[in-house]
Amino acid sequence: MHRTGPRCKDDPACHNRFHPAIPPVMTVRPGDTVFMETRDAFDGQITRTSMERDVIPTFAGGPLDLNLVHPLTGPVAIEGAEPGDLLEVHIVDIIPDTFAYTVNVPGFGFLRNEIPGPAILHWDIVGDVATSRDLPGVRIHADSSMGTMGIALSVAKTEEVFAREEELRLRGGFVLPPEPAGAVPASLCGPSGPVRSRCLRTIPTRENAGNIDVKQLTKGGTLLIPVFVRGALFSAGDAHFAQGDGEISGTTMEMNTTFVVRFGLRKGEARRQGITMFQFERNSFFAPPERAVPRRFFATTGLSFPDSAGKNQSEDLTLSARNAALSMIDHLVKTRGLTRQQAYMLSSTAVDLHINQLVDVPNFLVSAFLHLYVFQDEEEK
Repeated sequence: MHRTGPRCKDDPACHNRFHPAIPPVMTVRPGDTVFMETRDAFDGQITRTSMERDVIPTFAGGPLDLNLVHPLTGPVAIEGAEPGDLLEVHIVDIIPDTFAYTVNVPGFGFLRNEIPGPAILHWDIVGDVATSRDLPGVRIHADSSMGTMGIALSVAKTEEVFAREEELRLRGGFVLPPEPAGAVPASLCGPSGPVRSRCLRTIPTRENAGNIDVKQLTKGGTLLIPVFVRGALFSAGDAHFAQGDGEISGTTMEMNTTFVVRFGLRKGEARRQGITMFQFERNSFFAPPERAVPRRFFATTGLSFPDSAGKNQSEDLTLSARNAALSMIDHLVKTRGLTRQQAYMLSSTAVDLHINQLVDVPNFLVSAFLHLYVFQDEEEK
């Protein structure tokens, strides 16, 4: 499946919303291998020549159209797949492009209030190594994964998802409701589309997987998704050259790629086991051991205090993670001379947030692990 045209809207094998009415562009059998050329998360809006002002979204007076996120290649129908089955998505290979970027988009990201954008890192990829003119002395090795892999939800499940997310939005939650502007396919999801009010945005992770951002799903991993519709209707995009667990700036090393995938099918397995949420597995290291379990690292920690008012909260995992991440950013600024923006975006690509404990009430512990091998002056130590 080849990319055609400059943007998703120009490509009949591309869509940027989830709805079961979006028709498949090809049908394959279990055991078949498919080569899928995928687009970057922002659909080609960010290039080698983009500057900070190009990262400002349209709602803030800038040029970046967030309604185009995420362009997905597909859907691919898997012959014989039906509700109750478990779809196997075997990741055969992820072949990087020669360019990637990391951005901090205003209004988005885990620390959007503490470190507002805009900011950008440009990455040049040669073989399995990426370097950036915006971050001298840093080398990132390829541990590529697909940020988004998912299947279609049924009409009934789509209604259920819409209802729960709308209820959350009305309670003040950060929810992106269906948006016809920029939607692909426009014939179904655009301003005059018949299902425009139920074409789900691709940002949230849901039971059909989708925007999962799991760094462990590199070459050799398998994603398992309960099937909701006949044919499953699989799509993928949003490739990452590398990623830190947490992807805290809202992006990591975003790129185009060629995704090589093989499908399997476990008939009736989701129904038999009562599986209602995606799972994943592998039988090999997701990265070379020196990167998967780094020999040299530095870690900061965060607890459920202090919050913005200096108070202790009870069992607040989000606060613990935020405090750990902010401490890491402060460390990088003080010890490496980075700006807070540079430290934030580097943390999104090379820092892993880990939960250490969820039982020592009232304070949960999260650690932020920095892999020291990303610094060229640390490589020989």
